[in-house]
Order: sequence, then structure tokens, then C-alpha cells
Amino acid sequence: MHRESGILMPIFSLASNFGIGCFSKEAYDFVDFLQKAYQGYWQILPIGPTGFGNSPYQPISAFAGNPYFISLEGLIEDGILTWDDINGVDFGNDIERVDYGKLYENRQPILKKAYENFLQKGELKEFKEYQKEQKYWLEDYALYVAIKEDQGGKSWLEWPKELKQRDSKALEKAKKEFKDEIEFIFFEQFKFDEQWRKLHKYAAKHGVKIIGDLPFYVAMDSADSWSHPEVFKMDKDLTPKSVAGCPPDAFSADGQLWGNPVYDWEALKKNGYSWWVRRIERNYEWFDVIRIDHFHGFAEYYEVPYGDETAKNGKQMKGPGMDLFRALEKKLGKLNMIAEDLGNTTEENMKLLADSGFPGMKVLQYGFTSWDSMYVNHRHINNCVVYTGTHDNTPTFAWVQEISEGERDFTRRYINSINTDYGAFVWDIIREAYRSVADLCIVPLQDYLCKGREARINTPGTSEENWQWRLTPNYLSEDLANSIRLMTETYSRVPLPPKADD
Repeated sequence: MHRESGILMPIFSLASNFGIGCFSKEAYDFVDFLQKAYQGYWQILPIGPTGFGNSPYQPISAFAGNPYFISLEGLIEDGILTWDDINGVDFGNDIERVDYGKLYENRQPILKKAYENFLQKGELKEFKEYQKEQKYWLEDYALYVAIKEDQGGKSWLEWPKELKQRDSKALEKAKKEFKDEIEFIFFEQFKFDEQWRKLHKYAAKHGVKIIGDLPFYVAMDSADSWSHPEVFKMDKDLTPKSVAGCPPDAFSADGQLWGNPVYDWEALKKNGYSWWVRRIERNYEWFDVIRIDHFHGFAEYYEVPYGDETAKNGKQMKGPGMDLFRALEKKLGKLNMIAEDLGNTTEENMKLLADSGFPGMKVLQYGFTSWDSMYVNHRHINNCVVYTGTHDNTPTFAWVQEISEGERDFTRRYINSINTDYGAFVWDIIREAYRSVADLCIVPLQDYLCKGREARINTPGTSEENWQWRLTPNYLSEDLANSIRLMTETYSRVPLPPKADD
């Protein structure tokens, strides 16, 4: 593989005038910045619709897009909104944090207005074609969202029996009753996909490939677990038999109870893993490369009896292993994937990584806190992706201040840094990542900007203050692009020129 580099930057973290990063002008500006800085990849976080807690790793659909990312500017350009519709709307006052409460209250009425104007325009041919193309998941997703709203936000597990168990008469009745709401949800997804395709095409034209992020599990309360219970371990009444978790260890005597539905791999195997084939196919509509979160789960996973209050009584189970990836490759061709293989390594999951041929991840922050860790540079191989940190780490500027004196000394010695200024020290760590033999180097944007703890995206194990950091407008300077470009040239990570359109 050609040596390259890229930047990790979630969509929601982009600057915009609408309270959250979206597919607006700033997203295109970011692609321009990547091109100037000679970055061949833009890595993002999952882009599915989020539920309570706003975590992109707990999407309420494995197939739908997050309507928060629809650019209102784009809808003005389409002639279905005006600036007057938007001016004065409160999207949250803090330009450096997403205020999800304000978005939840104030964004949908604007999208509904756009939808009404869209219907009045009457140009519906593409809209109807889109509904046919995405029929596999779109109707169930829209129906799920509409019923959930009618049920006061209750989980589908608590819906009336006929709706929970998908009685055909009850579903037909709901489709008629919520026809308008369902059509509006179709519109949201249509605009999401239309705007994302346009941005993705722009990135490709500018030589930037998109690395998407695929959560391993779906949320228990999701359109997928309701509409495809056969994919998960459920009994005949559609009550889950078991849920996902993490076994007890030195950090947690009770283990971790994640609560996601677990896959029924035996049943999935019988139908050629068709749900997974469709899921991966959908993700390749969006992305050039897929990073699979919790890759170890395909080798082995931990399941806990449903209803247990801790993860103590769970058991380790075998995942589908290479059988799934062979089935995917047979249907979809060569898989371009990155395996998130962090955490405990076992013989089983190391073998699966080797057999799959996917690059794993090396995070330098983990390397410098334990002697001779598998994450430091001299342990890297070509077929891996090196990161300074990920969305789950504190930005490197805060990290170098918070580690112990001994760890800081070791880091300085290892990377041969004599910089006492922490900002320069961070750039030395970035340089270390660039030096790696890893084919691909990804650095979070916050590290280039020497941002502190305020710019942390997520603190695992906590539910407050996550998924909120945003870039302040006009922060991406020519000087920064030039500095990154110089490093890219120095360590032979200049991307190949974009392919001419076929």
C-alpha cells in the first residue's frame, strides 16, 4: 500500500451556523484544507441517527443517516427554505459545544417547513426512486420512528403487544395513521443521502477518501432490533434472551453491562449473513473505507442473561470469525476495512486479524504509558494504522500534562524530544506517528491545534459532556495546512493524485 495520512474529525465537530457540524459550506472547506495539507483521508465517526445520550455508537438504525447533519444552507439553495425561516432560531449559543437539547427542540420544525415546500414544488421523481432503492430498511425505520413518537418515546420492548410483535394488521393500521410522519422521515433520509453523496463526490474529486466508522452492535431500542428480530437472540415473544457486555476484570469486579442485543450468528449463517451483507453494502454507499469498531467481537464476544443487573453471570461466546468476512467478500468483492483491535488481545482475535488481512490500530498514547508496549513505533508493521490518539482519548496536549513524570520522561527519550513547550512536544509526538512504518497515519484535528481537555470527544464509561466539541470558525489557517503538508512530504505520505472521472 502507498504510504498516506489523514485527519480524524467528526462531522458534528465541524464549525457551522446551525448549532452542530453538518454538510454545509464548512464541510467543503474542510475537504479543501485536507487537500492543501496533502491529507489523503478524512476519518469520521458513525453518522447514524442517535438516541438518548447522543452517542454515535448507539445508533437507532444501522442504515439511516442522522438528520442533524442535513445542511439548512443546502435546503435554501434547493429553494425549499429561506434565510427568514432560520434567522432567530436558537440552535445553542456556544459555538464550541453542541447543545443537543436545543437541536432536538428547534431543528425539526424547520425541516418540516422545508418538506412542505418540497411537496409544493412537486419535483418528486428522484424522491420516489430513492424510496424504492432504499426500501429494505427505509419503511421499517420510518415506521419505527413514527410509532416511537406516538408512544411517548417508549422503547419498542414496551409497546402494545401487536406493535411490538409486528402484527401485520396493526402495522398496516399504523402506516395509514402515521402516513404524513412517515413521508417526512423519508424526506429527511432522502436529503441526508443527497447531501452526503454530493460532499463525498467533492472529497473524491479533491483526492480525499472517507473512512467511515461502523459500530459493532446496534442499540437495543433500535429500528433494526424491532424490524429484524431474527438477526438477534430473541425468544418467540421478542424478548431478548441475552445482551452484550464485558467480563469482570481488574478494573471492574462486576464487568460491564452494555445492554445491546447480541447477534444470533447461527441463524445469520443459515441465510448467508444477508442482514450484514446489506449493512456493509449500505456503508460502502457512504464510505471508501470502513473502520469496524470492536473487531474482537467477530472472534469472541461476551453475553449476559437479559434482565441481569451486572455482567458477572455472562459467558464468552465464539463469533462468526472469517466465515462472515468470506461471505461478505463473496457478495461485495474486496473489503477495504480497518479493524479496531484495541483492548485485550487473545489468540483467537489475533488470529482473526491476521486471517482477515485488515490493518489493526496502533495508538501512541497507549504505547508511551507502558514499557515496551505493542503500540510503540518499533513494534509497528506496514499493515496497520498509527494514531496519536482516538476519539476515546484525551487530546495529546492535555495527555502530556496529565501523565506521570516517569511516563513523560520515557516519551521524551523515545521520540528524542527536548521541547519543554508542551505545544512543540505534541508536534514531536505527531512527527513520531508520521515516522512509523505504518502505511496509514491518522491524527485527530485537536492534536494539530494543540487543544486541551475541553476538546475531548468522549470519555468512555461516562454519559455526560460527550460528543459535543466543535471547531471554532476560521481556525483552519494556511499556516497550519502548510505545516502539515511539510511533514507529509518529509515522511513520504503524499497522497496519489485523484483518479480522473470515468
